[in-house]
Amino acid sequence: MDPLSFRDCAAWRAEGLPFSTSSNEACKLYDAILTQYVKWRNIDSIGGIEGCITRIKEADPDFVMGHVMSTGLELLGTATTPRLNQRLASAVKKTVELAGSQNLTPREKLHVKGLELLSHGNLPRASDVWEDILVDHPTDLLALKFAHDSYFYMGAQTQIRDSVARVLPHWKPHTPLSSYLKGLYSFGLLETHFYDQAEKVGMEALALVPDDAWSVHSVAHVYEMTAEVDKGLKFMEAREKDWQVSDMLATHNYWHWALYFIEKGQYEAALQIFDSQVIKHCKTKGSMLDLVDASSLLSRLEMEGVFVKDRYRDLLQVALPHTDDHVTLFNDLHILMVSLGAKETGASKRLLEGLQELAKTPGDNYHHKLAEPIGVPMCQALMEYDEGNYDQTVELLYPLRYSVVQIGGSDAQRDVFNQLLIHAALKSENKRHQRLGRCLLVEREATKPNSPLTDRLMQRAVALHH
Repeated sequence: MDPLSFRDCAAWRAEGLPFSTSSNEACKLYDAILTQYVKWRNIDSIGGIEGCITRIKEADPDFVMGHVMSTGLELLGTATTPRLNQRLASAVKKTVELAGSQNLTPREKLHVKGLELLSHGNLPRASDVWEDILVDHPTDLLALKFAHDSYFYMGAQTQIRDSVARVLPHWKPHTPLSSYLKGLYSFGLLETHFYDQAEKVGMEALALVPDDAWSVHSVAHVYEMTAEVDKGLKFMEAREKDWQVSDMLATHNYWHWALYFIEKGQYEAALQIFDSQVIKHCKTKGSMLDLVDASSLLSRLEMEGVFVKDRYRDLLQVALPHTDDHVTLFNDLHILMVSLGAKETGASKRLLEGLQELAKTPGDNYHHKLAEPIGVPMCQALMEYDEGNYDQTVELLYPLRYSVVQIGGSDAQRDVFNQLLIHAALKSENKRHQRLGRCLLVEREATKPNSPLTDRLMQRAVALHH
């Protein structure tokens, strides 16, 4: 990638997105970071995202949007929180102070406001601010991506789709990075169950940019949700060379590949992906996405009766340092799966108690507000299941099944909780729970026909009645 091709001050101004810096170098580095963020890929020749962040602060230490970008990305990575991380809290404070001492454009001021709200965990208000920016500046890709990620963390499926739909007509084929909007849109269509359209738009994106890993991921979701397992396996294999280069999303795409194998009951193949790809990247990079994927795979395999305790112990070293983070409920539940799977009772207890504590004074934090009604009972359900108290698990999870979406993640990721409820119902001594388990399987079959996993569970349910 040619560093000269990144946009300087004049190029951003020409696009109607002026910045209050006179440093062309800073503007180009902003573009470079944005490009890598959208592609889910660190470009080594320009130093990756970290290298570019270091350089943008050298090019213009007072460039507010450079700070908004770097601090915003760290917050949205969800691997740390200003509540516990003094350096991150200071970075937010510094950005706000810098903004107060400069003559910023209205757009830049809104970005600072959005960052501040994000740092308090106030995802709904932060998203509103980014949407305000997009009304006047529909090609502000940072606002679009920050909103997209925040909606994802809230499970705001319709918003994920509509946020992109609203700005699409303003993007022209020659606008830099325009093809990546198709992948974003495809994902929104998918999460609102427009599977055919999601596949079509995702494939259009890949025709333009074959190594667009987010679009690959969106199409992979379609085959997961429609149980077109063989199609999915073929698709992932045929394109592996293209999406492998995307270091931030490759592990997640391998996760999707492994899900197809679990669906088919080919556990060895799924374990091989876990051992050769997922756990390896988890330990080297330690990103939260990799951690939740690893945890989710082990949990699904364990429910299917595969012995994975050693692998849980292996994963524990990555999960343990995040026990007190409580950035999102989705993360919390996956961290808890690991400590339960590794039989690390102290950590499990500590995670639950920490969440109960935050639930008392949630402030504006979206996830902490949901801790009492949703997060805590879900954590308790996982713990009861682990203890073999299946009746209790059903009693805790069943009333929440239509609220779980609010913890964030995708339909495919949250499916682990649907599976847990079904397994608990079938394992419960309570006859009514067993009947409920059958009802849930009939419902599952209706939305996802031809699923081998559903068929296997159905056979187990039928056996209970004989």
